[in-house]
Amino acid sequence: MGPMTQQRSRLLGRALIAIAALQQIAILRQLGRRSFGVWLLLALLTAPLSALLGWVGYTLVVMNWDDPADYPPAKDDRTA
Repeated sequence: MGPMTQQRSRLLGRALIAIAALQQIAILRQLGRRSFGVWLLLALLTAPLSALLGWVGYTLVVMNWDDPADYPPAKDDRTA
């Protein structure tokens, strides 16, 4: 396994978003199969994890490694 690249970062981000969505779909499918109290407890416990996975995944998808806006361009000391 090589170093993390921007393409691999975006692929990992998409996978995390998909996992978060699948987790919420699985919880919603349990609504009719369990009592409402148990379902509500499971939903409340898994919602923060899904939100965190979605947020981290989104951050990995939109992160720009080539030209980050947060940092000024580095000055080359050899040209001075």
